[in-house]
Amino acid sequence: MDEVQGAALSAELGRLHEEHQQYAQRLEELLSKPYLSVEEQLEEVRLKKLKLHAKDLIYSLERRAPAVA
Repeated sequence: MDEVQGAALSAELGRLHEEHQQYAQRLEELLSKPYLSVEEQLEEVRLKKLKLHAKDLIYSLERRAPAVA
């Protein structure tokens, strides 16, 4: 059972790290522009929130990892 939970946890962490990286990459693209449209400004705020949420989930899962192992 622990191996199954560990594998699931590892897969979820990998997925969250990938999402976080995608959000960071898109934010870099937006912030490299000299001017952002209103839509891009809203996307920037949304991406920052999503990136922070992914980071919080990663941190939470990593803290739980030793208890599962």
